[in-house]
Amino acid sequence: MDTDAKLNQSSQARKRLLSVAEVADLLQVPSSWVYDRTRSRGVDRLPGFRLGKYLRFDETEVFAWLERQRSGGRVSG
Repeated sequence: MDTDAKLNQSSQARKRLLSVAEVADLLQVPSSWVYDRTRSRGVDRLPGFRLGKYLRFDETEVFAWLERQRSGGRVSG
């Protein structure tokens, strides 16, 4: 496998991490709403994790969470 193919494969495997501000902007809600959703329990909880003192969100998980919210919490598949 040549170097360009390896770089392309690794960049496809990488997931984009979003900050609280980016998630808020993406969902068009205040940052405080994002913080509230990360503290809630159950299926409404916005999936994120701490990276030191910072909250980060996997872009694909945020979109999957959004789709579950749109479908009323039902998991499609």
